[in-house]
Amino acid sequence: MGEGLKALILGIIQGLTEFLPVSSSGHLELANSFFGDHGLPKEQALMTVTLHVATVVATLLVFRKDIGEILKGVLNRDSQQLRFAGFIIISMIPAVFIGVLFEDAIDSLFSSNILLVASMLILTGIWLLLADRQPKTQQKSISKGSAVMIGLAQAVAILPGISRSGATIGTALMLGISREKAARFSFLMVIPVILGKVFLDLLQGDYAQTTIASSSLLIGFTSALIAGYFACKWMIDIVKKARLSYFGWYCLTIGMIGWVWILMTKG
Repeated sequence: MGEGLKALILGIIQGLTEFLPVSSSGHLELANSFFGDHGLPKEQALMTVTLHVATVVATLLVFRKDIGEILKGVLNRDSQQLRFAGFIIISMIPAVFIGVLFEDAIDSLFSSNILLVASMLILTGIWLLLADRQPKTQQKSISKGSAVMIGLAQAVAILPGISRSGATIGTALMLGISREKAARFSFLMVIPVILGKVFLDLLQGDYAQTTIASSSLLIGFTSALIAGYFACKWMIDIVKKARLSYFGWYCLTIGMIGWVWILMTKG
């Protein structure tokens, strides 16, 4: 398979699965395993960084008005916006703490460990099915305590196969937070986390000697940006209409297929 086509497919997978509650890391691991050619580590890392930047840009485009209001409110010392910004910072702490202290251990999990990915996809499916059972009429807002709990869910979602959006939105719904506020907070809280991770990856990695073509990076970025933009808007609508169970059953199915694949290949 050509590098350009592979970049296109990986970009679409990243763009869709970053926002839809089906685990982008899990699907990228499955896709790389399917391709069979994992390439050089630096090439993989550079493509991953590129795709993550694309999904951040997609989030910024979808929530540009919300972000503008938050920044304006913080500059004007608006108490409501300051509280919301504070909750976002609180929600980042667990993921940052675990990501920094256990970076090497986490990186070792991303090595085509299909058994782990399949198991975590099944867990994501159960998580989504439970979350979707929550009533649509919930009216709670984000609080300091719920920000911590949602942040812990985001930290758990570092594992390949656990959906970040599914874990954070699902946890918010289980805490009684309204569906619209759960989706909005979930997507806004990830922006600084991903940007921070991308910044660290760029500092730690020397990509000058990589052989991956710039055209492939551009194809991956563009496809992830377009797919991510529409997936983000679609996901907001899905949460409002209480349709997370569809993705719950999907994750359960993919996870079970992964288990069957493992048994067949090892049998």
